This record gives sequence, C-alpha cells and structure tokens, in this order.
Amino acid sequence: MIFVRRAGSTLLLWALVAAIFISMFPAAYLGLIGILTVVSTIEYFRMLRAADVKCFPRFGLLLALTYCGIAYWHFLKGDKDIPPALDAIFIFITITGAFTLQLRYSIKGIEALLAVAANLLGFLYIAYLFNFTARISFMLPGEGVPGAYLLLWLLAVTKMTDTGAYITGSLLGKHKMIPHISPGKTWEGFVGALFFAQLAGCGLYALLPDQLSALHSWPHIVALGFLLAILAVIGDLAESVLKRSLHAKDSGNMLPGIGGGLDLIDSICFTAPALYFYLTIIIPYFE
Repeated sequence: MIFVRRAGSTLLLWALVAAIFISMFPAAYLGLIGILTVVSTIEYFRMLRAADVKCFPRFGLLLALTYCGIAYWHFLKGDKDIPPALDAIFIFITITGAFTLQLRYSIKGIEALLAVAANLLGFLYIAYLFNFTARISFMLPGEGVPGAYLLLWLLAVTKMTDTGAYITGSLLGKHKMIPHISPGKTWEGFVGALFFAQLAGCGLYALLPDQLSALHSWPHIVALGFLLAILAVIGDLAESVLKRSLHAKDSGNMLPGIGGGLDLIDSICFTAPALYFYLTIIIPYFE
C-alpha cells in the first residue's frame, strides 16, 4: 500500500513537472520552485516548534519569501543569475535578525544560540540550497527557460536515484547501511541508486544530446551521475537526521506515500548546487 501511494504521488508530481516543462513559461517554473520553498520552510519550522525548539518561524518565512521574490524578479527580467552579493546579504540578515529577536527573551542555557542556529539552518538548507534549481533553469543563454533541459536532467537523475534505492532496497536489501539514522537504507539499495542514476543520466543524454550540450561530454555525464547519486543519498539521510532529531516521521502529509514538501526536495537541495557548481567551475576548468 505504501508503494502504491508513493507511486501515485510520484506519477502525479511528474505529470505536473511535465506540464510546466512543456509550457516553457518562466513564471510557471519559478512558481513551482517558490511554492515548494515556502511549503518546506513552513514544515521545517512546524517540526521545530512541535519538538519545543526555540526559533522564529515568522521571521524565517519572511526571509524565504523575500529571498525568492528578489531572486525571481531578476530571472523574470532576463538576468542569468541573481546578484553575487544577495546570498551574503541574506545570511547577514538572518544572523543579525535572529540575534535581535532573541534579545527580547531571557537566556536559558544554549537555547538562545539554538534559536539563532535553527533560523540560519532553515534559510541555508531550504531557501538557499533549493533555489539553485532556479539558477540552473536560467543560467544558459537564450529566451524563456534556457536551462529547462538541464533542470529536467537533474530531476530525473536525482529522483531515479531515490527510486532505484527504494526498489532495489525493498527487493534485495539485506545489509543495513546506516541503521542508527535510517533503518530502511541498505547497501544493496545504494548500489541500485548508483545504477538507476547512471541509467537516467546516460539515457537522457543519449536521447537529447543537443539540448544537454552544456554537460559537454560522456565523461562528465558519468562523473555527474555518480556525484549526484551520492549527494542525493546524503541529502535524503540529512533530512532523516533532522527528522529523527526532532522526533518527526515525515515533514508533512502533503503527498501520500512520500510525506511533505521537504521530504520531496531533500535530495534536490544537495544535488542542484552540485550541478550548478560543476557546470560553472569544473567543466570550464577542464575544457
């Protein structure tokens, strides 16, 4: 039943992604990324509050909304990236703002420091990392959404990693990978994740070599396939660390069989920045 629910939610999501992809409408891309950012941020602070962790949810949500609004305005007016200083400015605002809000309350051990750290983690983990998907979508020359195929390739590799790990682990999994964090993860599932990632990455590149020319060549495709698969697994485990620390089973219940928005984007938060940095630093260096 869990598999059926998960499969149904996955098909629904891919149908939505396909519709937005076909539209090639910049606002649609940014709208979906923004909604997932906001929903995941809300879920993050709800989990913190449910675990009685001191934090500033309204401030955190305002930061995420403002960051997305400024970034998306730049993309919609034709810029290929956000201003270089924007990330640093928001990190500065997050830290100083959280400390300022904490001044209203008395000091109880390390609670004050945890409140500031929780808000900083929320911004960096969700709004900052996940919005590399928006950067990838608009980083190439061209009109509309020039990086749409790069984003599609990223999502396919990342989600096929998750799917491969789940299917292989369910059918063949015997040796626990990290039982103290995620009892369901197995080494057999990890091998399946690597295989499915390569299958998706190489398969799409073979079908769409012109649209994915920014990936440059087969060696980069294979290297990225392994890199993104490993980071997707780490991203999934990172959210498991968060949820187990806060005694939460899922970040939310938006998607039957999957969970909430943060459960959906956890691995993408790690793979999207890696692809962006690989395209902007590694490939130019070697080529």
